[in-house]
Amino acid sequence: MEVINTIGRRKTSVARIYMKPGKGEITVNNRSIESYFPFDLHQIVVKQPLTLVNEGEAYDIKINVDGGGIKGQAEAARMAISRALCEINEEHRPALKKEGFLTRDPRMVERKKPGRRKARRRFQFSKR
Repeated sequence: MEVINTIGRRKTSVARIYMKPGKGEITVNNRSIESYFPFDLHQIVVKQPLTLVNEGEAYDIKINVDGGGIKGQAEAARMAISRALCEINEEHRPALKKEGFLTRDPRMVERKKPGRRKARRRFQFSKR
């Protein structure tokens, strides 16, 4: 098996991954997953697809993430890993689809409009 390359997105975060057979090492932006995602919940989110299909220690994964916040980056990486697992073995698809790991979450912050304080909030009206 050669290197599998997939992309995942969440809000404004983009994660590109390179997955190949190995010992289960995950690096994020050339750092270990523990140093890049110090909060355990984000590490669990990234590893969810691998634990769901019992492939936890089978692949080495190199992740490049950009944009957004830490949670969006973790969920973008989860989507990319899910897509790579489906590319390797199509039988994983129903389980990953059921958990919602293959669904793109398009919610982003709405842009600020001119003449407004925020995206929709108007300036306070003063009668006098």
